[in-house]
Amino acid sequence: MTARTTTRVVVADDQTVVREGIVMLLGLLPGIEVVGSAADGDEAVHLVAELAPNVVLMDLRMPRCDGVEATRRIRADHPGTQVVVLTTYADDDSLFPALQAGARGYLTKDADGDEIVRAIDDVLSGEAGLSPKIQRRLLERIAEPAASRPQPPDEPPDGLTAREVEVLRLVAAGQSNPEIARTLHVSTATVKTHINNLFAKAGLRDRAQAIHYAYRHGLAEPPGASAR
Repeated sequence: MTARTTTRVVVADDQTVVREGIVMLLGLLPGIEVVGSAADGDEAVHLVAELAPNVVLMDLRMPRCDGVEATRRIRADHPGTQVVVLTTYADDDSLFPALQAGARGYLTKDADGDEIVRAIDDVLSGEAGLSPKIQRRLLERIAEPAASRPQPPDEPPDGLTAREVEVLRLVAAGQSNPEIARTLHVSTATVKTHINNLFAKAGLRDRAQAIHYAYRHGLAEPPGASAR
């Protein structure tokens, strides 16, 4: 069995006790090395420039520079560093700006060590590291009344092929790349190619945006929509 590669992490949180607690927890997790901690967004940006971590665990509500602005700056200037939000807040005003700023993961502070490791692994592999609670909230927020949902277009938008639309629908259904591969009887590498192509055509950054795109264009139906 191949040993897990060590992931370099920076923790950003303005509350000293919380920050130190997160650092202590991460120190107990396999394959995680905390290389720095920051008390605000400005400090987090500076540490990323200095230390080039793989992942930043980012609080949102911090002085001087909040987590959303820090995320935006990090993703613009240091695209090799992924951001996972770790916050008390799961409301829409916190969730959506953070995802739009470039965060690839979003956890609340009641997440346990396994959830944090899973989110870190997900964002490093190109997936969205969203807790089940956040995924439900995202889907609920995106879902619209049936009368206002767009109808499927006659032609797929943005030049998507029929196969790319099929893959997109399975992404919106919550399937992972290996699950999509099994459903379509193709290789995982082929699925990744389709996903990369449709992301490029539609201007999508991650699976969370892909789900929103699928619902917005009537290419997939939100869970529970048929019961409305």
